[in-house]
Amino acid sequence: MPQFELRPQASSFWTYASPILALLITVVIGVLLFMALGKDPVRGLQVFFWEPIKSPYALSELMVKATPLLIIALGLAVCFRSNVWNIGAEGQYVIGAVAAGGVALLADKTTGAWIMPMVLVAGVLGGMLWAGLTAWLRDRFNANEILVSLMLVYVADMVLNYLVFGPWKDPNGYNFPQTKTFEAVAQIPRLMQGSRINIGILLALMGVAGLWLYLFRTYAGFTQEVSGLAPAAARYAGISSRRALWVALLISGGAAGLAGALEVAGPIGQLTPYVPAGYGFAAIIVAFVGRLHPVGVVFSALLMSMFYIGGELAQSRLGLPKSLTGVFQGLLLFNLLACDTLIAYRFKFSPSIFTATSKLAEGAR
Repeated sequence: MPQFELRPQASSFWTYASPILALLITVVIGVLLFMALGKDPVRGLQVFFWEPIKSPYALSELMVKATPLLIIALGLAVCFRSNVWNIGAEGQYVIGAVAAGGVALLADKTTGAWIMPMVLVAGVLGGMLWAGLTAWLRDRFNANEILVSLMLVYVADMVLNYLVFGPWKDPNGYNFPQTKTFEAVAQIPRLMQGSRINIGILLALMGVAGLWLYLFRTYAGFTQEVSGLAPAAARYAGISSRRALWVALLISGGAAGLAGALEVAGPIGQLTPYVPAGYGFAAIIVAFVGRLHPVGVVFSALLMSMFYIGGELAQSRLGLPKSLTGVFQGLLLFNLLACDTLIAYRFKFSPSIFTATSKLAEGAR
């Protein structure tokens, strides 16, 4: 029987091949799933992997979906590399959207163009504030950041619902739980006519370049990683673990808040109870599939946005539930975790099998 054997050192090949293998296994399971549901698997794969890229408009929508995933995942990559487990980026995304929406609602037809940068700044500060609560509780009371950040997601949702059902509800909105549509001056500028792509994609790509420089070309990024990978060595070198905790969570929270601001002041254009779209949780998968590397996260964000669009198309064109998006996301994560075993272990076939086979052959002669 094949057995797992510990490798002398981690495999650099499987470090990068593991996500590809996980994707292939996910596709195979997806084919079986479509067949079990009585749907044409070729058509199902076409909906998920071809429809989102078949035209310029489809590509633009793909980038619209990928932008918040990419920005949030970049912040999470800093956290996870620092061994800080921020699971509550969804809450930071929501509070960033709320803060940005509050500033956007102050604008009227006479407000100057300065309001749009203030909307983005408010989103960043809102996300940092929400992540700062987790950092403070971890730093002051040694609370588990996984549980704290996750529970704060539900608090953020309740804050949003309170505002859109209460003081911020549009009086001319026919009693729908939503704010008024933001003034044009407070909305994020689009890059081209006939497309929903806005300056968010440019900010995301700038974030990729900035994070690469920070992690791999600065002393601060180096100390940030050391504090996560080797806490004892970091303490010996005089690197502050408290500083690493706060920096990681504030960067991650600010990125999530920026994504929330770009979403409500961009494609959505107002605050509604449907602002939470699961981007904060999906970005965790994006970060790990991208190997916590800024460039890898770009490709994994595009892949995850394909799952989002594919799930919507599967609902409208194939009559499948929209929850299929979550199924594919979960499959990709579990397959990645399984395939990552090959980084530290390799298959080894027990020689006893071959010995027993040779003895049977000798006995037959």
